[in-house]
Amino acid sequence: FCTGLLDHVTVLIGIAYGGKAIAGVINQPYYNYEAGAGAVLGRTIWGVLGIGAFGFQLTEAPAGKHIIVTTRSHSSALVNECISALNPDTVIRAGGAGNKVIQLIEGKASAYVFASPGCKKWDTCAPEAILHAVGGKITDIRGNSFQYNKEVKHMNSAGVLATLRNYDYYASRIPNTVKESLVP
Repeated sequence: FCTGLLDHVTVLIGIAYGGKAIAGVINQPYYNYEAGAGAVLGRTIWGVLGIGAFGFQLTEAPAGKHIIVTTRSHSSALVNECISALNPDTVIRAGGAGNKVIQLIEGKASAYVFASPGCKKWDTCAPEAILHAVGGKITDIRGNSFQYNKEVKHMNSAGVLATLRNYDYYASRIPNTVKESLVP
């Protein structure tokens, strides 16, 4: 295991009711691991719809910058086509769906884009609840909301698009070829 990626590790607990994510916990057990022997290791971020989100400092991404966070280890031609269409200033390649949403809520990225199947409902439920609790939005690449109930498949087969702000800007730039390649 590459120790340079320990801060990408997250433990996720999502609670859904009526098919919607309503509460979530993201624990980063190795948060602050590079800060030295006296530093507090780990942190827990949590949120509940209608109450808010806690355990972090909500920060907006720099205005006018298009900073995209995407997969570190599951890239493909489709993922790269989608990212290029967004004309990013910067692309951050990171692990963990929970970690990518943390990048959004802490202002390090403007959009989380994963134009590929692979992410599962258990990867998005907790981050979705936290993101929604602070006014953000997460959908599949086609703009469909995720459903969380026993009848839905576990795979988010149409990818992920998430933002803290300016969702419509990013959603409008997803190429139709990408949308057509990812079937919900």
